[in-house]
Amino acid sequence: MSKKASFDQELIRQLADLLDETNLSEIEVEQNDLRIRVARQISVEARAVSAAPVAAPAPAAAVEVAVSANAANHPGALTSPMVGTAYLAPEPGARNFVEVGDTVREGDTVLIVEAMKTMNQIPATKSGRVTAVLVEDGQPVEFGEPLVIIE
Repeated sequence: MSKKASFDQELIRQLADLLDETNLSEIEVEQNDLRIRVARQISVEARAVSAAPVAAPAPAAAVEVAVSANAANHPGALTSPMVGTAYLAPEPGARNFVEVGDTVREGDTVLIVEAMKTMNQIPATKSGRVTAVLVEDGQPVEFGEPLVIIE
């Protein structure tokens, strides 16, 4: 194994550890002619009200891409204003701020995003009915990631 290959593997390990420590989904570094990108897949689960029976699930990768692409472009998508950890309830064991089917008014707290040890209440950007909650309690979220759909 060449010295450069050994260096590359060590750098990749360090970057992977950094992803875990910071809850980032990807990181890329470039030095001279060497460019390394390390990414991990974050699953997104949509919970929506459905009148039709649910068919057999599609492969996970296809579902994740479809949910995030459609949700990000949805006019009622409430997106994360920061990188952090999403919490659906004000404290462990408490009732969630909102559930699918709930009606919210503009300004109502729909969840919390913790960033740098600060709990940030995320308000509804419009009044309407919650049709999907796209994150799970305690899930890391990225800036601009869709969290909830309000119609």
